[in-house]
Amino acid sequence: MPRQSRELQQNYCYHITVRCNNREFRLTRQECREVVLYSLKKALDKFHFKLYALCVMSNHIHYLLEPIQPEDLPKIMHFLNWYSAMCFNRMLNRTGHFWEKRYHSSGFANTDYRRALNTLRYIHANPKAANMQQGFFYDFSNYGMYDRALDDGLTQWHPAFLALGRTLEECSRKYRKFCKKYKPKPKSERRCHWGSRFLPKVLKGRGKRPPPGQMRLPWATWEANPSEVREVAKKFVLANCYDPKVAARFFDDS
Repeated sequence: MPRQSRELQQNYCYHITVRCNNREFRLTRQECREVVLYSLKKALDKFHFKLYALCVMSNHIHYLLEPIQPEDLPKIMHFLNWYSAMCFNRMLNRTGHFWEKRYHSSGFANTDYRRALNTLRYIHANPKAANMQQGFFYDFSNYGMYDRALDDGLTQWHPAFLALGRTLEECSRKYRKFCKKYKPKPKSERRCHWGSRFLPKVLKGRGKRPPPGQMRLPWATWEANPSEVREVAKKFVLANCYDPKVAARFFDDS
């Protein structure tokens, strides 16, 4: 059965969700999250789309973006997923699919400010809803850019945010108040299948073996320059984290 074609329209924003294959927690390492940011930088330089929101979770990523042309969206996501998967497989010494099936996308008119604000808040509230932290500040989410009105080098403010007030300070204050009203809906627990109790017994004692034909490749063999990856990540994290002084220690190589 053929896949259902996506509805792509001019001047539309798209809430994109991509998830790690088998829902594995492959994005917990800071190095992997830095590669996500660098992959976004490469995609932005190539396709010049507008990235309004970003949140890198442990096993999935949320984007809110607007392509210049509607038909650019599949090209953007193909490049992002291909480039990042190539890097991750080399970093983690693995092969095969890194991302799970098709990315999920939900589009709406860029002028629909109400839905835009709700989508922004939903994306920025993900770490809080997952009980990863208490507030909205998160190193690998661009909430801080909206709260502090700073430049993180990757994302930009949505017109719905800029319409909240006459100044950036007023917009930030109103968006901060808007986010505090958010109450996440509880997610239903995943029910295990009939074989889930039997499977651990089958896998017990099976050690992890490196994939055949795959050798460990250091950062120096990548197409990406490690210092460039760190620089992109550093600017983003310091603009969005809760405490820049603490976050800066993770980028201090001295």
